[in-house]
Parts: sequence; structure tokens; C-alpha cells
Amino acid sequence: MKLKNFLVLLFLTLFSFKNFATHIVGGEIYYDCLGGNNYKITLKIYRDCYYGIPPFDFPGYIGIYDVNGNVIQTVDMGVADSTLIPPIINNPCFTPPGDVCVEEGVYTKVVNLPPIAGGYVLSYQRCCRNSSILNIVNASQVGSTYQIPILDAAIVNCNSTPRYTNFPPLFLCANVPFSFDHSATDPDGDSLSYQLCEAFDGASTINPTPVPPSPPPYTFVSYVAPYSGASPMNSSPALTINPTTGLMTGTPTMIGRWVVGVCVSEYRNGVLLTTNKRDFQFNVENCPNLPVASIPLQSVFCFGNQVDFSQNSLNAFTYQWDFGDPSTSLDVSSANSPTWTYADTGSYNVTLIINPGTLCADTNTTVFKIYPPLIPNFTPPPGECIYNNSFDFTAAGAFMGNGTFSWDFGVNANPSISTQQNPTNIIYGSVGTFPVILTINENGCTNSYINNVSVFPKPIANYGLETVLACDLQPVHFIDSSQADTPLTYLWGFGDETTSTVQNPFYTYPSVGTYFTNLIITTAHGCVDTFALPTSLTVFPSPQAGFAVTPRDTSIFYPDVTMVDQSIDAIGCSVFWGDGAFYSNCDSVHRFDDPGTYNVMQVVVNTYGCYDTAYSEVIIRPEFLFWLPNAFTPNNNGLNDIFKPVLMGVHNYAFLIFDRWGEKIFETTNLDDGWNGFYHSKLCSNDVYVYKITFRDDVQGNYHQYIGRVTLVK
Repeated sequence: MKLKNFLVLLFLTLFSFKNFATHIVGGEIYYDCLGGNNYKITLKIYRDCYYGIPPFDFPGYIGIYDVNGNVIQTVDMGVADSTLIPPIINNPCFTPPGDVCVEEGVYTKVVNLPPIAGGYVLSYQRCCRNSSILNIVNASQVGSTYQIPILDAAIVNCNSTPRYTNFPPLFLCANVPFSFDHSATDPDGDSLSYQLCEAFDGASTINPTPVPPSPPPYTFVSYVAPYSGASPMNSSPALTINPTTGLMTGTPTMIGRWVVGVCVSEYRNGVLLTTNKRDFQFNVENCPNLPVASIPLQSVFCFGNQVDFSQNSLNAFTYQWDFGDPSTSLDVSSANSPTWTYADTGSYNVTLIINPGTLCADTNTTVFKIYPPLIPNFTPPPGECIYNNSFDFTAAGAFMGNGTFSWDFGVNANPSISTQQNPTNIIYGSVGTFPVILTINENGCTNSYINNVSVFPKPIANYGLETVLACDLQPVHFIDSSQADTPLTYLWGFGDETTSTVQNPFYTYPSVGTYFTNLIITTAHGCVDTFALPTSLTVFPSPQAGFAVTPRDTSIFYPDVTMVDQSIDAIGCSVFWGDGAFYSNCDSVHRFDDPGTYNVMQVVVNTYGCYDTAYSEVIIRPEFLFWLPNAFTPNNNGLNDIFKPVLMGVHNYAFLIFDRWGEKIFETTNLDDGWNGFYHSKLCSNDVYVYKITFRDDVQGNYHQYIGRVTLVK
């Protein structure tokens, strides 16, 4: 921004200062080596000459001290050559008042200083400062010291010190950015470095012009917290000075008076020759109606070629932008907040003129750096098992690659961080899902990307046998009891080169012997564990079951079946006849009660506890039988008291009795039920009754119906 807009002397509210006597508002001391041990000493003092009391010292005195603080000379500097510094404001929109006076007093003197060990210190002291200064404790009681050392290296080289070119403005506009060239010149062309530094205290209200001044070393003024020499005033952005160019910038945010110190250090071939410190007073006030063009400093980088510009100018009504794009002449706009897309990345000077073509125009130019978007990314490596895990990462996404990379793998990883672009062999010490953060910093931009990496637990393989006894030609049941957090795949080894992938397999060993078994499990994530029974599996021989039944096919009228045991190497035998009957003797006879086909099973056991089973089928064929008497005597003598048919091998049975008038007096479907001669709880009279019997036989399933008479005799 142009100096005329930011280094403005404000005089609209000077009434706030009229109650205080302004005194020394700045100064410096420097020298020129004339040769022959002669030095021209220059002392510059600045005072407020409108309200200031007193005038410049007449004469002014400086003290010359050796390295131990011993006074060598007290130099009468004579009378100051004073000059009024007019308040020049290069802005036609603001006219400063006439009651402002800043006076510069310049003392010069040539002295002869022969070389001494450690060199000299030249100093001048004066009290006091303005009582309204905000950043110094008890400012009205605090004076100033301006001093310059003549070091051994400066004496040897006949060095002349740097001196500041311009005195800073006394007044700054609150909340308005300013830029001031605080650079110095050096007669010898040495390298210069600038920094903000603490101001020196000096003199006192009791002895405001000490002759000679106090010897070194000198103390710094006491700053009111939180202020310091490096941060002397309220400013956002903070008050700074470029260490190379001496350009001072900032935006003061609080009205008041502030003491600021600046040091310029002189180097030749890397050797410090001297440091020139001066302090000065900034007065910060409001600047009503002052037009100030302002473009906020670029704060967002790496967003691509399109820029959305903004401005925070004061008292601006019209705008003229020049985006500094050399690829076209159309890179201009009159919008308040324009947008421009650059043809390429790079560094561009952006200029804003407010109120162009008027007397109140102002201009601000700033640099915008255009970089491609910074979009870090990475593809998480596939999850691994906790044992022997090792992860490799590759930075991806949109970046130029000229910046720095920072990986954060979390406290569970070793290493937990990395600055490599593509780190490898990252090992996690525990299971879980862990966030991984990739941060890329390039071209002043920082961006991060987060994704997760998974470390899976190791499964625990385990199994057992349903029974501890194993017999040849009989299945052995292996039961899995493994633990895992995902479904498993299985690979069983039965010890005879036979395998299985079933979770709980049955395996029949073809021969007796000793076998070592094992199980390998694998999770869905590929994690593996192996377990083997600590003891071998012994397979014992089995007995051989066998028997004969006679007859195997017979009628229900002849239901007795005989079994003859034919087993081998058995010490126990059981038979299950298929109709619910069980015998522990395999040489036995069994009677079947119903026709049907029965699966007879023999189970034998040997001395090892091994079993074998044999089967045989027995057929009991159905037969059909019907017989019925023609009379009965229901006299309750236990003989022939019930009238019912004799039936065998029938189903769907129905039995009815009618009297001579056709009335039904008895009915049943139960083969075991018969008529006892009663009807309605009364014994019927002697007579002839009609019966009707229907059924289907079990042999062919044919339907049968019988109708006849029966005589009831009491």
C-alpha cells in the first residue's frame, strides 16, 4: 500500500494530548570513521516543538566510555542544528491541522579516539517521556538513552555505522494498514539486518540531563504486560519489520501512544561491527473519512486458478482492479468483490484503485500466489493380522511434491510418525481399527486426509473328540472349539494323509494304529492358527456283528422269530427287534404282535469298547379271520355274556345291533367291544336281533359286510 495512505499524521483529536507536555519522541546516534582515529559523531533528537517543553539541550553532551564503563571523555556537542519537519500528508482528502510541530535537532562533533582494547561506547541521555504512553510503566518518570558502540572490529576496519534514512510518522490511523520504509544506509556497504527491540531507559526527573550520562551497561524500559520490545503495541496483523529490507508493516488496533524500538545490525564477512538502536513514539488515532485502499493479505493458498477477491478499503465508492495476469488484457474489473481465473499458476501483482479518477483515489498492490489445489489422499493398505504385520503407505492425491509430508499412525504404531512421502514397515502392536493422518505442507498450504487401517486379531485354534475311544471302520467325531471374530475355514489333518474342510468332521479310520491329528484355521481376513492334540489318537480293532433270524418271513398267525448270534470277537450283544422290544441276549426268541416289516438290529461290543452293528429284516404278514356265534346268554355268569365277532387282520371296523322293529340299540368301532344285551341300561327281552358288521381286511384291503341274526337268551 502506498505510504501516503498508511503513514498518516492525525491531528483531528490532538485535544487529547494538549493536557500533556510532549518531550523527546525519538532519536539515534551514529558515527563516521574519518581516518587517523578521528570520528564524526552525529546525534539526532526529535521533539514535539508545539507543546513540547523544554527545547533541545544547549549544549548537548555525550559520554564516551571504555568497555568497563569508565568515562574517557565528556563531549560538548554544541548547539543542535534544528529543522522543522512539516506534516506532509499526500492525500488531498485529508488536511492536517496547523498546530502540529515536530522538530529534529542534529548535533555533530569530530573526536579523536585512539584504539583501545574492547573499544568505546558513545551515549546520550535525556528525561523524560510522555506520561500518556501506554506500553511503558510510569512513562512520565522514564527517560531515553541513545548509544552506539565502537567495537574492536569497527576500529580495525575504520568502520562507519549505518544510519536510518527516515524518521517514522508520529501518528498512525487506527485499524488502517500502514507500511513504512524503516531502512538504513551504510557508508561502507555492509550487510544490514533489522529487528524490533527494547528501548533503553536513561536519566531521571531529578537529573533529566546528566553530564556526563550514566555509564553502560544500560537497562531497558519496563514494559506493561503483555507488551514487549518484540510486540510493542496492539496491532492485527502484528507490527513487524522485514529483517532484510527494513520494511515495517502492521495495522494498529488501539488508540494511544506507544514507544517502539528498532535495531539495525551491521555485518562484514559475517562479523558484527555495530548495532544502531533507536526508539520513537507512535500516536494511534482515528482517521475519519480517510480513503484507504486495502486488499486483505492472501490467507488461502493452493485452491486452484480461480480467485475470489475481497477488499476492506475505507471510504471507497468505486473500484478499479487489475489482476496482473500477463496472458490477457481483460484481467480488470470494477466490481466490489470480483472473481478472476488465471491461465496458469504463479505469482501475480494484484492492484486495487479506489475512487479512481478523483482527488480521493488511493491505490493498494499486493501479491497473490496461485498454486494448484492441495488434496492429499492415500489408499489404506489391506488389513493384516497382528502377528508379523507390516504396512506400507503411499501418499496420493493432488500435490506438487515440493513440500513436506507428515504421517501420524497413532500411538499403537512403531514408528508412530513419519516424514517420508511413502513410509514402509509400519508395525502395530495391538489389534483394532486405527486412524492414519496424512498432512502435506507445500507452497504455504497445509491440508490433511484421514483414513483407517485395520489390524486383525489372531484366531485361536482348538478342538477335541466327541469320545476318547476310536475304533477302525467306525467314525470318529472331531469337534471344533476354535475362537475367532470372523467365519473360519478349516483344514483338518487326520494323521494318515487324509484331510477335511468341514467344521466338525466325522472320519472313519480304515485300520488300527496310532495317529497324530491337527487343525489349521483361517479367518476371513487371512489370519491363521494351528493346533494339534498333545496326545496321539489310537484306533482299536472293532468286533464283527452278525446273526441269523428264523423265520424271516412269516404270518401273523405264526409270529415267533428265533435269533442265533453269529458275531466275532464280541463280549457283549444286544438286539433291538424294531417294535420297541430290546433284549441283551442275542440268542433269543421274540413274538411280534402286529403284522409289518421290522428292521432288527444287533449291537456288539468288544474288550476295547468298540462296537459293531448288524441288521436284518423280518416280515410279519397279515392274515384275515372272521367268526361270529348265533346266540348268547347275558345272565352275568361269566359264560357267553357278551356278543361280539372274533376278528383278525381287519380295519375300518363297524358293529351295529337292531331290534325286530329296526331300531338301532348298539354300535361300536372298537374290535374289543361287544354287546352285553342292554339298551338304555335295561336288559333286553329274549328275542332275535339283527346284527350288521362291516370292515376291510388287511390282506387285500377288500370291503366286507355281514348281516345276520343272533338270539338273546336270558
